[in-house]
Amino acid sequence: MKIERIGLSVLCLILLCVAAVAVGPPTCPASNAAAAGCGGDGDGEWEGEFFPGIPNIKYEGPKSKNPLAFKWYNADEEILGKKMRDWLRFSVAFWHTFRGSGGDPFGAPTKFWPWEDGTNSLAMAKRRMRANFEFLKKLGVDKWCFHDKDIAPDGATFEDTNANLDEIVALAKELQGNTINLLWGTSQLFHHPRYMHGGATSPELGVYAYAAAQVKKAMEVTHYLGGENYVFWGGREGYQSLLNTDMERELDHMARFFEAAVAYKKKIGFNGTLLIEPKPQEPTKHQYDWDAATAANFLRKYGLINEFKLNIECNHATLSGHSCHHELETARINGLLGNIDANTGDPQVGWDTDEFLTDVGEATKVMLSVVKNGGLAPGGFNFDAKLRRESTDVEDLFIAHISGMDTLARGLRNVAKLIEDGSLDELVRKRYQSFDSELGALIEAGKADFELLEKKAMEWGEPKVPSGKQELAEMIFQSAI
Repeated sequence: MKIERIGLSVLCLILLCVAAVAVGPPTCPASNAAAAGCGGDGDGEWEGEFFPGIPNIKYEGPKSKNPLAFKWYNADEEILGKKMRDWLRFSVAFWHTFRGSGGDPFGAPTKFWPWEDGTNSLAMAKRRMRANFEFLKKLGVDKWCFHDKDIAPDGATFEDTNANLDEIVALAKELQGNTINLLWGTSQLFHHPRYMHGGATSPELGVYAYAAAQVKKAMEVTHYLGGENYVFWGGREGYQSLLNTDMERELDHMARFFEAAVAYKKKIGFNGTLLIEPKPQEPTKHQYDWDAATAANFLRKYGLINEFKLNIECNHATLSGHSCHHELETARINGLLGNIDANTGDPQVGWDTDEFLTDVGEATKVMLSVVKNGGLAPGGFNFDAKLRRESTDVEDLFIAHISGMDTLARGLRNVAKLIEDGSLDELVRKRYQSFDSELGALIEAGKADFELLEKKAMEWGEPKVPSGKQELAEMIFQSAI
C-alpha cells in the first residue's frame, strides 16, 4: 500500500510537470527579475515593462489590419454632441484581466502571466497592480474596477487583511495620479467558505457582521481612491430552497444591510452612486436581484429606490431570460440605469461565460439605450469579460479589449446613423400617431375614465388596426449596421 501511494505521488508530480510545460513557463519570472534581465534588483519589485513590445494603442480607422489598433473607437471624436470617450467611459476589470487563470468548472488554469510568481503575497499583489496601470495606459483607458479580495491577500486576522488592503490601495492611489480614476469598487462576499449561505442573507449572525465589516472597509478604500460608484454584487445572496429558508426574513436582512450601507456612505462623505447588479441562477434559483425588474421592486418595497441604481450585465440579462437591451430599457425607464458590465454569453451555454461583446447588432441596441439615457456618467462600460481558455498570450489581453471597445464604438456610430436618418424614429412615431389626438392626450395625462372610453368605442365601432411594420423596422436597423 505504501509503495502504491509513493507511485501515485510520483505520477501526480509528473502530471503537474507536464501541465506546467503545456501552459508554458513565464518568459520573464517576476520573482527573479534581475537574473532574468527584466529590470529590478531581485527584491521582488519589477522595474521593467510588463508588456514589452506592445505599443500604446492608437486609432487607425476601419481599413486597418493591425490587431493592436482601434478601427472604430476614436476617443476624442465627437458623436451626437459628445466625445466617444465620454459616451463610453471604458473601464478594465482587475479580476478577469489580472486574476483570471483560464480555469473553469471543467478545466485547469491555462494562463501564467510573465510577472506572476505563483504566490498571492503582498509583493505579488503590488506587481499585479503595477501591471494593471501599465495596461490601462497602453490601452488608453482611464478607469478601472476591483474586488477587495482580488487586489490584496488575506492576512492572519481581519486587522491584518485590512492592513494589506491599505498598503495596496496606497500604491493604487499613487499609480492613478491625475489621469486615471476608479469607476467603482466592490467587496467579494462569495469565494470564502464563510459565505456559503450568502453574506447579508446568511442565517449566521457572525457572517452577517463579518460581511458588513468587509463592505465598510471596501467602501472606505473606494472613497479614498475617488471611486465614482460602489457595487453590491448579486447572485451570491439569496435563497436556494424555500423549504429550509425564511424568504421574508432574508429579504428584510438584505434591506437592513443596504440601509446601513447608505448611512455609512453619507457618514464618510462618499458621493458616489451605490449600484446593485442583477445576477440570476448563480448560485441560487430564487433571489431578490434576479433581473432589473425584480431588483427595482425590491428597492421600492424597502424604500431604497432613491438610494441605488443598477449595474446591468449583458450576460446576466440572457441568463434571466431577457435580452441585454430589454434589461437596459427596464432600468432606464425606471430611472435606475447606472452602469453596464460590457460582456456577453454563449447562447448555447447556460452559465456565466463572461465573453467580450463582439456582436455589432447587440452593441447597437445597447447604445440606443445609453443614448436615450443621455449617457452613463458617473457610470460607464466595465469590461467584466475574460479571455477564452485557449487564449494564453499577453497580447490577447489587448486584442480582446480592443475588440470589445471597437464593437461598442461601432454601435455608437450606428446609433448616430439611425438618428440622422430618422426612418426608425418616424416608423415608431407613426405606430403611435393615433394617440396624437385630443383623446390620446387625455389618456396620457390620466384624465380619460372608462365611461369616456366606452362612449368613444361605441361611437367609432370596430377599430382598424394597421400593420406594425416589424420587418421594415428590422430592415432599417440592419441597414445602419
